[in-house]
Amino acid sequence: MAIGLQNEGFSDALVILGAAGLVIPAFARFRISPVIGFILVGVLVGPAGLGALVPRAPWLYYVTISDPGAIEPFAEFGIVLLLFSIGLELSFRRLWAMRQLVFGTGSMQLLGSSLLIGVTLHYLGQDWSGSAGLGLALALSSTALVLPLVGTSSPVGRGAFAILLFQDLALVPIIFALGAMAPTAGDAGWVGIAGVALRGALTVVAMYVGGRLVLPRLFAQAARTKSPELFLAASLLVVIVASVATTAAGLSPIVGALLAGLLIAETEYHSEVEVMTAPFKGLALGVFLITVGMSLDLKLILANWVSLLAAVIGVVTAKAVVTYLLLRVANARRGIAAETGLLMGSPSETTLIVLATAAQAQLILGSTAAFWQTVTAIGLTITPLLAKLGRTVSRRIERRDPLPDAVSTEQGTRAVLFGFGRVGQLVADMLARHQQPYVAVEADIDAVAEARAAGYPVVFGDVARAELLDRLDLANARALILTMDDPVLTVRLARRLREAYPALPIIARARDTVHAAELYKAGVTDAVPETLESSLQLSEAVLVDLGVAMGPVIASIHDKRDELRQTIRRVAMLDREPRIRRLRRSDEIEPA
Repeated sequence: MAIGLQNEGFSDALVILGAAGLVIPAFARFRISPVIGFILVGVLVGPAGLGALVPRAPWLYYVTISDPGAIEPFAEFGIVLLLFSIGLELSFRRLWAMRQLVFGTGSMQLLGSSLLIGVTLHYLGQDWSGSAGLGLALALSSTALVLPLVGTSSPVGRGAFAILLFQDLALVPIIFALGAMAPTAGDAGWVGIAGVALRGALTVVAMYVGGRLVLPRLFAQAARTKSPELFLAASLLVVIVASVATTAAGLSPIVGALLAGLLIAETEYHSEVEVMTAPFKGLALGVFLITVGMSLDLKLILANWVSLLAAVIGVVTAKAVVTYLLLRVANARRGIAAETGLLMGSPSETTLIVLATAAQAQLILGSTAAFWQTVTAIGLTITPLLAKLGRTVSRRIERRDPLPDAVSTEQGTRAVLFGFGRVGQLVADMLARHQQPYVAVEADIDAVAEARAAGYPVVFGDVARAELLDRLDLANARALILTMDDPVLTVRLARRLREAYPALPIIARARDTVHAAELYKAGVTDAVPETLESSLQLSEAVLVDLGVAMGPVIASIHDKRDELRQTIRRVAMLDREPRIRRLRRSDEIEPA
């Protein structure tokens, strides 16, 4: 059957795919977040944008969304797939380890934010029942926007995920509670809440038991067919069935999607499932963000910009303060707590659902619901900006904080390590194994928080700052190890530190032999090219697998290493040979 040019689904698909394939890469070229890109596309092609001009310019029909309501199911499916992918990255063990953060901090954040917002609105003239409904609605934060920005493994991501997970679990009870608070509701409303809780618990238990028994067999059969299409179909089937089951029990579909992801994460098929479903998740989330942009009416915003701005600032501030205080109580660092608070400050896509429920229950007027729906849409739009602001605030807070005692104690008896990435951590592990005291300095606050949580003596700081170098007392340090993945900064630091501390042993990570020569010129004691040994070992493996005898291979590698050593010595004008790994005696085999 032919598809006509006037087909709404055809033109809407053209707009969505055009945004994903053309507009978003353009935003990425200018380093603009894809989240903001999709939202701006929604503003542009929505009924309040170019869509309003279709009667006067019919050709715009083909580049606008004709029926915003028709794509909403795809947007909801994107959120479901997002929670499913989060479940794939987790495990029941990790979820159990987070139970205090989820049900402790998460519940207190929801209750505290809703209480603060609700009381404020009551004193601004809203009645108590309406204030309760608005407080619960605006206290929710966006899972679909927050987690793609920070993930679930970073310190900020862990705190945000715990709070968002509790909010997702509490969504349906909130809706039932608002229904029970309606003027026409009786005790049946609270009975309904208890019934939902019971049915939900039974459904989750049944899904857990059934999933552990069925899913490994299902994916094993799909894998034996060696058909990617069948494997993908099985993955999507599991997501949809789990979401439908929890929806039928009265819970949110995203709870079922998360549980399905957790169950598959316990099998050996989780990596393949994650790869297969990732494109669908990204595109469906893009549809969701476009719907957010379409909900923004620029004329309405301009006409009421003062009250809307005050409302957005008030909601963000209230939630940020509550989240910050609760995370500080949970022993989070000040910078992490501040960044998480700002990130969680905007309302959620589920806020729109709760606002509609409160209006239907006659707790708030329709005009009030419309006002706060606009506030929610603005809040969703600025979420990436809040994330960026949070990172900036976090860095400034951490820089103002006094460095931990590791910087000022045991001076003269330790090594100092600049950079704590994969190389720095490995060096630190070896120092610890040989009982050599050290302190590491890292500029990434998330890496610092993770390292300190794991017991490493790591402090936050920018090694380019002279005042930090002074406080480290490098004159009395046993050695300085430079492991940063920034060749220019490493050379600059080496030159400055050699001038300031002539007797300090400086060992530096080099990218290649050219960089190593530059570091030797700058005054390092030893420079270790990270690509040299890996390249030589790769060459050895290739030559042996190609059938070349081991003796000539090792001899040629020995010659190549000596050639590179002499090149570094000549370029750096050294009076000694640079310390590049020599062959072990057992490796020194005469050519056959």
